[in-house]
Amino acid sequence: MSKPFFDDLTDVYEAMIDWPKRLANEAPFFRRLFEQSNVRRVADVACGTGRHADMFRSWGLEVHGLDISPNMIQRAKETFGESERLRWKVQDFEHPIGPPGFFDAVVCVGNSLALAADATAAAQVLRHMLAALRPGGLAIVQVLNLWKLPQGPCIWQKIINKSPSPGKPLILKGVHRCADRGYVDLVVIDNALDSAPILSRSVPFLGLKSQDLEAIARESGAADVTFFGSHQDQPYDPLDSSDLIMVAKKGKMES
Repeated sequence: MSKPFFDDLTDVYEAMIDWPKRLANEAPFFRRLFEQSNVRRVADVACGTGRHADMFRSWGLEVHGLDISPNMIQRAKETFGESERLRWKVQDFEHPIGPPGFFDAVVCVGNSLALAADATAAAQVLRHMLAALRPGGLAIVQVLNLWKLPQGPCIWQKIINKSPSPGKPLILKGVHRCADRGYVDLVVIDNALDSAPILSRSVPFLGLKSQDLEAIARESGAADVTFFGSHQDQPYDPLDSSDLIMVAKKGKMES
């Protein structure tokens, strides 16, 4: 398997996200769903540096954070520690998430599922998520809604300058679409005006569609599938929503 996109960019990844703002925006959405389904044990797939996982732990839940990047998992351990209620594991998309029926909820957020190698691999991740759930458990996926982006031009989402002094990197992040593929464009440069970029990458991601996600989820045991366009419960609109969020509830075991 290829090296994870952010494995050597953990500091850049952390700097790109206003974590207090993001978690405050998303927390009510997750908390409501977790309370409605009596969630006690959660797997955070592609957990990154562990911000969501630690938030879930702070609610009294048992959380398992999984990520392909050893550097991300190491940062999560250093930042949040490890305990019986918060565990970390280096693991890729190809392996089962846990024993069948072990978790009450499995989440995969931050456009992580779209970074799977191809549609077949993404489908397998969804199957793993549903397989790891107990009946009535929740699989929650959040990806960028590629279909809102115009064809071709890069949309620069973030320009981050943590310090005006030379030696501190300036970070530019954008996305663009080419047919049914998206690309994350990342440029990191030194603040010295005459310096060349430290790093420049354009990493592809899948254009996932709600109907395909729903079909795979239902084939894998989901009895109820709902889509949202934001964490404020707005209905998903493929032409307007910034996010594509799927909440799939696993059905009961047949007798």
